[in-house]
Amino acid sequence: MPHSTPDFHCRAQLTELLDELCDRDSLRGYMRDLARTNRLTFAHRPLRHWLESLKDGLTKLDEPIRVLDVGCGYGDGLRRVERWFQSHGIHADLVGLDLSPHTTALAAEATPAISRIEWVNADVFDYTPPQPVHLVVSSLFTHHLSEAEIVRFLHWMERHAQVAWLINDLSRSAVSWYVFRMVSRLARLHPFVQRDGAISIARSFVPEDWRRMCRSAGIGGRSLRIRRFNPGRLCVERRIPQ
Repeated sequence: MPHSTPDFHCRAQLTELLDELCDRDSLRGYMRDLARTNRLTFAHRPLRHWLESLKDGLTKLDEPIRVLDVGCGYGDGLRRVERWFQSHGIHADLVGLDLSPHTTALAAEATPAISRIEWVNADVFDYTPPQPVHLVVSSLFTHHLSEAEIVRFLHWMERHAQVAWLINDLSRSAVSWYVFRMVSRLARLHPFVQRDGAISIARSFVPEDWRRMCRSAGIGGRSLRIRRFNPGRLCVERRIPQ
């Protein structure tokens, strides 16, 4: 965990242990506690709100809804997406994409056998979906990228998402940083998660960051929305003009 309070005026240039872990057993404990953190912080609430906002349009499509989760991690977010579609009686084909083969293996390991989610190990910038994708989502992914890479990712989603995309990431603020440090200690989260969670907040975003990066990608207008969710989430939603 950082020994000093970051400067929240700009993104911190720090490395997370998650980016370096290569042992699957160590990664398993980390990812399980990260999923626990997501439950404690209601991290999937923005995803549910976004899907609800798209529901009427999705039910009118005459084909299965194809969803791609980029940087899927342990897969807890995509498993919730699958349950949402099942609860609404909507047929969906879901793919979780991650750069780490250990991560996709652990996501598959944590997923019930009856699930139809496909787990794919690939770099998103080298990946071309075999079929057109309706929805692209990412959670806690973009803060691992440089600004130039984020702009590139925005372009990638614009090319591949036919209906909408969502970036669900963190809000960079002193309040989020201090609250996370306190809660993670009280909850006795994995020490690596405690350290990386604080660094993730310091590496994350404020609304002006997203406005600047979206402008660089040529994205704007009423189809784009930058939205806060408590606690500590800052999301970017985009409906692709039809």
